[in-house]
Formats: sequence, structure tokens, C-alpha cells
Amino acid sequence: MPEGDTVYLAAARLRKALDGNTLTRSDFRVPRYATLDLRGQPVESVGSYGKHLFVRTPELSIHTHLKMEGVWRVYEPGQRWTKPGFTARVILGTADAEAVGFSLGLVRVLPRRDEHTAVDHLGPDLLGPNWDAAEAVRRLTARPDRPIGLALLDQTNLAGIGNIYRSETCYLRRIHPATPVGAIDDLTALVEESHRILLQAVTSPPRQVLVYGRQRQPCRRCGTGIVVHLLADDPTLSRADRGIYFCPRCTPPPT
Repeated sequence: MPEGDTVYLAAARLRKALDGNTLTRSDFRVPRYATLDLRGQPVESVGSYGKHLFVRTPELSIHTHLKMEGVWRVYEPGQRWTKPGFTARVILGTADAEAVGFSLGLVRVLPRRDEHTAVDHLGPDLLGPNWDAAEAVRRLTARPDRPIGLALLDQTNLAGIGNIYRSETCYLRRIHPATPVGAIDDLTALVEESHRILLQAVTSPPRQVLVYGRQRQPCRRCGTGIVVHLLADDPTLSRADRGIYFCPRCTPPPT
């Protein structure tokens, strides 16, 4: 599933193409909004919160989530799409650009006044202007026995971390992902590490990874082979059992 940096950068591309321009085409290829026509509406802003993306007109907010396979791409008018047309879910066009959302996992159109309902349940946005490390720590410590590798993936604690960045955060802090939240000495430093690496990913792309996806390759610190394990499934999370990468020497399991 795309992580917070991917969504943040997608919003930046859409903002450049759409923000301040009037829609000359809107095509929602989902049954619920098939008759919705936003032609003539100006795009007032484009933004993201965690893994959620919003394109806003004066009255409405187009809320999308990429889920596993979704992507937003921007084309010049008339330019051939680089993804199959049957996977397009939303098409927003202006005189100078055409933004197409392919294979989007979620498409909703909300009144602007109700946009907050899409993110009220989420923790602080790691890439948001009001990032609040203290609030993230407060939410994490509400369940001190939970493994940090699962807690970081829970968007109600802090929004924007996926499987890549939970592995990277734990590795950089030398914390085994099965370590209970309550056993971590400096939880503030851990959440600020998450903030730092996501911020680096959007300011200096492409993202750099030290441990994720490097199973059996040597650890960059000690040379030990990187391993990938599945954490115990947590019924409060979807796909919580995805593999997490770590160095068994640099980040030994909790005792």
C-alpha cells in the first residue's frame, strides 16, 4: 500500500496541475457518482492527510485513497494514458492538464464542511503542517503491551507510515519490531525519527531504504543478513501480518 510520502507527492503533482484552474471535464467512473458533473467548478486546493488525498472545489471535496494499487497521473490534454483506460476511476480535466486516478481503492465526494469526517479518526499527520509528536506518543502509549511494529502501522496512532517506514524506523532506532510500546525508553525519539525519514522522502526523492526489501542482504551497519518476519496478526488492523524487515544483530528481539 502506498505510504504517506507517495500520497503527499501525488497531491503535489495534482496541485500543480489543477489548483486555481477551472474544470473542463469531470468523469467519475464509480456508480455512486456516475452522474456528477463538476465542469465549470474551480479547484480551490489539493491536499493530503496521511494516506488520504483531497481535491477541493468551493462546495465539494473529492476524497480518494490509493489502497493497494491506486495511482494518480497527470497528462497533457489528448496525451495517451500510460495505464489501461478501464482502470480509470476519476478523470479531472482543465484547459491545460488531465488528472486521472487509476485503480483507486476509495472514491468519495463529500461536502467541504464534512471533509473532516474522513480523517477525524486518524492520528497526527507525519507530513502535515501541524505534526504533533506528543499526541502521537500519547496515542501509542494507550496500548503499552502492543508490539511497536503493529502500533506504527495503525493510522489512528500516527498517519502516514506503512510497511516500509515501520521497518526503517525500527531499524534506525535499533528497536526490534516485536518490542512492546511500553518497553521503549524514548518513544518521542522514535516518532520523531518517523517524521524525519518521511520528510526526507518528500524533500529529497526518491526514497532511500536501509533495510526494507533487503532480506538476506548484509546489514549496512554490521554485515549480518537482514531477515523478514511476520508479526502476530492483530484483528484491529487490516494486513497487520505483513513482513517486517530487521537486522537480528543490531535489533535483537526483546527478552
